[in-house]
Amino acid sequence: MAQIINSAAAPAAIGPYSQAVKANGMLFTSGQIGIVPATGEIAEGGLVAQAEQVMQNLAAVLAEAGTSFEKAVKTTCYLADMADFAAFNEVYAKYFVGKPARSCFAVKGLPKGALVEVEVIAEL
Repeated sequence: MAQIINSAAAPAAIGPYSQAVKANGMLFTSGQIGIVPATGEIAEGGLVAQAEQVMQNLAAVLAEAGTSFEKAVKTTCYLADMADFAAFNEVYAKYFVGKPARSCFAVKGLPKGALVEVEVIAEL
């Protein structure tokens, strides 16, 4: 049976969805953007600041579910501009040291004007 995961240390969902769902020994996170939980606003400072906030948000959700970046098996990353690919990779590499499978796309727009969004599938 699926179990909904919500962490008070990560921003609440801004729509009719959950931060993550546990099912069959796996965790499926929703995409996280760089919202600072305390303010509800996007982190200031551009792509790197937003990417760091995304990782902090994901860390909170992963921890709430009892897993971590080290157990990630797949990520999907969305960038507002592929020109930010190298800068994003520098932040990403600090957290996903196990090098899970990954897809990365440039998209026309992200919620709240975010520059980056990341979702994770991880083992429990």
